[in-house]
Amino acid sequence: MGCNASTLAKIHNLDELILETGFSSSHICHLYNRFHSLDKDDKGLLNRGDFQNISELAVNPLGDRIINNFFPDGMDLIDFNSFARTLARFRPMEENPKKEPDSPEPINSRTNKLKFAFQLYDQDKDGKISNNELLQVLRMMLGVQVTEEQLDNITDRTIQEADLDGDHAISFKEFKKSLEKMDVENALSIRFL
Repeated sequence: MGCNASTLAKIHNLDELILETGFSSSHICHLYNRFHSLDKDDKGLLNRGDFQNISELAVNPLGDRIINNFFPDGMDLIDFNSFARTLARFRPMEENPKKEPDSPEPINSRTNKLKFAFQLYDQDKDGKISNNELLQVLRMMLGVQVTEEQLDNITDRTIQEADLDGDHAISFKEFKKSLEKMDVENALSIRFL
């Protein structure tokens, strides 16, 4: 499958998608081809199982949570445009983006990248990362490398340091504040071409 005008012609609302995601038509074309390589039954839709066939996600301890972020609000299937919009969050940020007054924040902004990361923790979607939610992620990521007691201590200390309002949980505002010195550009960006 090459990237050409006939491929681009198959994409619904192409100009709108390019504007919204910031991807070039070449990027969109490559993503479209990747989407269709995952779409084994050629119905123009992907399900969670299609993502689980991606080896990098299959071995990632947070793979299921990453996959869930492609399926908002309990959706079971996504189309190409939804696939591209989700991946656009990982597009590198521009050095000096031109922002028009009253224009929406770019899909790949630092805030939107952090919202994606926050959702990996906040599984009950209550807008807070609880001690238990943080512990689950640490357990998945660190596994048997540390003891349960060490995990509990890391979790407690992390909550204590990030929790500014004393509610024993981390809100998005607190999450964002605690990561203000982190290089989000490199940590949450993928070079697509």
